[in-house]
Amino acid sequence: MISTVPASRRTFFFRVFGVATLFGIFSGLQAYNYVSLFTDRRQPFSVLLALNVTYWYAWAVLVPGMLWMARRFRFERTWWVRWLTIHFGGVLVFTFLHAAITAAARVGIIRYGWDRPASYLPQLRELFFLNFDWEMMTYWAVIGLSHAVHFHREARDRALTAAQLETRLAEAQLQALQRQLHPHFLFNTLHTISALMHRDVEAADSMLARLSDLLRLTLNRIGTQQVALREELDFVTKYLEIERTRYGDRLRVDVDVDPATLDAAVPSFVLQPLVENAVRHGIAPQRRGGRIWIRASRARDRLRLVVGDDGHGVSAEKLLAFNTGVGLTNTRTRLQHLYGEGHSFDFKTPPAGGLEVTVLIPFDVDTKRTPAPIVETVA
Repeated sequence: MISTVPASRRTFFFRVFGVATLFGIFSGLQAYNYVSLFTDRRQPFSVLLALNVTYWYAWAVLVPGMLWMARRFRFERTWWVRWLTIHFGGVLVFTFLHAAITAAARVGIIRYGWDRPASYLPQLRELFFLNFDWEMMTYWAVIGLSHAVHFHREARDRALTAAQLETRLAEAQLQALQRQLHPHFLFNTLHTISALMHRDVEAADSMLARLSDLLRLTLNRIGTQQVALREELDFVTKYLEIERTRYGDRLRVDVDVDPATLDAAVPSFVLQPLVENAVRHGIAPQRRGGRIWIRASRARDRLRLVVGDDGHGVSAEKLLAFNTGVGLTNTRTRLQHLYGEGHSFDFKTPPAGGLEVTVLIPFDVDTKRTPAPIVETVA
């Protein structure tokens, strides 16, 4: 015959009766030691064990009802007086039921185990009146344990909900920051194309084609916070092709990437604003143009990304402002959301002049999850 009782409920009953069995064995041992040490009567251990095990089994039978009482009349701030009154009634009812079940079992054990006469009513009165304080404490212990488990689950669920809400908020903020990059880059490129239309139509047409490829990549990344470094470099390469149409030989680019880092996860569009900043502020102001370098390497368990230029550089005051959060605010904010204290985002002036930006993030090849923060600073 196939059981119709759910597996979870069967497991619950097994646990309840398992605990009752342990309590019964412990109580039986205590009773046997007491009788052996402090009385002259010798009573079989099997009979004492049976009396104590059935005592706790009677409670095990009543546990589902007490748990129902705990769930139905749970103590809350509003109704706690009413529920307390109901539970006092529950004490009387369940104590009587327990005494009735235990008395019936006890009469049978005494008659057939000890072969002695036993009457049901005296056993019932003794259990109900003489043991009422212990019976009452057992009821309240079950009710209290049920409340403790309930409040623990509520606290755990609230913490989980808060964590989920925080994650969703962070994702929404990241998506909002990511979307800010798209129109900013698009408008700058369209402005460049507009300027080229008056002096080099072919170059403008080529730039539009490359912009189309770049926008296709951008649309494919919507909602994606992390990509492989090779994808980010491909995007930046297409962006630089557009800029080369504008600056020609004035723009020189050196790319030095460790092949072992190509599969590393990086924030989507993390390099493009850094490269754009180098072009606009390092290359554009110089008539002779200049050089931009992009480097990627692994430093133990971290990924180092470097974007620099050999332009005029910035003043010490402006460099300090960059390092304290003024420069490239969008990128800095996204890194903070993704990695917390596990990242660094620094600006410095290279020995030959210009500006160099270094991003240090945890090395991770999984682009589907946010890397775990690594607390470490960079000298």
